[in-house]
Formats: sequence, structure tokens, C-alpha cells
Amino acid sequence: MSNEPANSDGPTNSSGKQTPDSDQNLLPILGQPTSRRTALKAAGAALGLAAFGKAVSPLMVIPENVSVDEFLQRHYKELTDEDKQKIFTRMEKETKESYGAEVSISDPQPIPGVRYGYAISLSKCNGNGKCMEACHEENNHHRGVDQSYIRILEMPKGTMDMEQGNTTYDHTVPQDDKFYMPVQCQQCDNPPCVTVCPVEATWKEDDGIVVVDYNWCIGCRYCEAACPYHARRFNWEQPEIPAEEVNPDQGYLSNRIRPQGTMEKCHFCLHRTREGRLPACLEACPTGARVFGDLNDPESPINYVLQNKRVFVLKEELGTQPSFFYFFD
Repeated sequence: MSNEPANSDGPTNSSGKQTPDSDQNLLPILGQPTSRRTALKAAGAALGLAAFGKAVSPLMVIPENVSVDEFLQRHYKELTDEDKQKIFTRMEKETKESYGAEVSISDPQPIPGVRYGYAISLSKCNGNGKCMEACHEENNHHRGVDQSYIRILEMPKGTMDMEQGNTTYDHTVPQDDKFYMPVQCQQCDNPPCVTVCPVEATWKEDDGIVVVDYNWCIGCRYCEAACPYHARRFNWEQPEIPAEEVNPDQGYLSNRIRPQGTMEKCHFCLHRTREGRLPACLEACPTGARVFGDLNDPESPINYVLQNKRVFVLKEELGTQPSFFYFFD
């Protein structure tokens, strides 16, 4: 005698039990490739808002400071120019409400044929930290911490072993028996951080800059673990910035104020460099240790360094192929 229920025409789940009507509505959604947010939106429509919220609540909580529209926003790469403009307008309004500052959010695109590179003279860098201060201010970092995309390692002369470096020194610089090595995102041509991201929230653009879509990032921190240069930062709390200190010149993929619970990193100040300006850290360097330019331009300052100096990259054996170089004069 069969133990199946009288009405067994519907689909069954993995345990052989018939699925409820709401689960049947979800089967077409779960059975095909889809984006995280498209799936959530479709699931919500199938189950109804109340039932959907109850179903996913053990798995995911939408932060209080994130609107439903923001959470369900499509991937940056899927957005039309009209979509982007609506999002920028919304973000500008939210920034005004939250921080009391008028800002302009733009979306500068890679310049065709340009691939950026950066180099630092370890003979000239003296560890003064002005680059870190400029990064902190330019990129609208949380003022509650001394956050920067740059770390300066004070290294014993005679070694390149980064484990012997110290980033917490507070004495006068330079010290006679030390040299100083700033480390930030290396903008790898083969970036491991991109490979491990489960939701494609980070990718490499045509000009070589690795970017993060803060609205798409789920904060899993896989990219932080994968980066061999400790170049990723996690937003543990909502940034606090006085209105007068907010940098109003903001890029969607660069220095706009990031939400709590998301990853961020150096982006070569793309809101500046794609407009023909230099990175803020370079402009702030008082020793002239920093060199930036187009690797595809044989007459660029960066190519002069590569052709005429003794150049090396960090952790070359890992095959990340950095676009960030170090040299001695």
C-alpha cells in the first residue's frame, strides 16, 4: 500500500515529500542561473513580502541603513547610463541627509588604450606618512580611525623580508638604519581577490584598476584573505565624517562614502586619474618618491622608471603580476 498522499501530482523535495505551493513557485527561480538580487526579488514576488522575509531572515538581514531599492540594485555592469544617474542622484541625496554635505557622484570610465602603473623610489621615501594622510582625506575614510589604503613599512636596511617591517613606529623619521616601503593595492593583472569573490563584486577594469562595487559586496572578506599584500579594508562601522571634511568630488567605484559591512581598497584615485589628474598620495609626497603614469605610453614617467631603474615587484613568485613597482635611485 502506498504511503504517498492522495494528491501527489506536485513536485517533491529531496526527502520525497510534496513541496508546498509557495515552494513550487520558487522552483523555476532556484533551478536556473541568476544573480543574488534577481533571485531575491523573484523569490519575494513568488512568496509574498511577509512570507519571503520570514523565509530568508535566518540567512540574511538587510542592514537598517540600506533601503530595499539599494539592496536590490542590479550589478553595476548591468546598469544603463539612465539607471546609474538615478542611483547617483539618490546617493547624493542620502549623503546630504546623513552627513550634511553637498556631493557630486560621477562614473568616470577607463580611457581607451591607457593602462596605469605606479612606482615608488625606496631611495627617496623617508616614511613621513603624508601619502597616508592624503589618502585618508581624499577617500572619505571614517574619522574614528587612522584608516588609509597605504601602509608604510619601516624596514631594516639589508633585507626585503616584509615580515621584518614595522607599521606602528612613532619616532622621528628617517632612521639611519632603516628604509621605508609604502604598500598598497598592487592593481594586479592576475588579481586573486577577484577570483575568490563569490558575487562578482570586484573586477579588473580595462585600465588595469581593480575596483569594488560597494553596493554589491556582501562583506564575506574572501578577497581580504586572498590578497597577499594586505591591501583590502573592511568597514566595521558606518563612517563618521564631519560635513566640512567630506570630499565632495566622488566616484561611484572609488571614494564615495562606503556602507558599513563592505570591503574597500585603493583604486588609483580613478575619480582623479581618469580625468587627467594625479593620485592624491602622489601630490602629497614631499620627497618626490612617487611616479604614476600610462604603461602603454613609451614617453610616460612610469615607463622611464621601468626602462632606466633597477625595478622589482613584491612577491613576484606568486604570479599576481602587479602594476605597482619599487626601485632604487
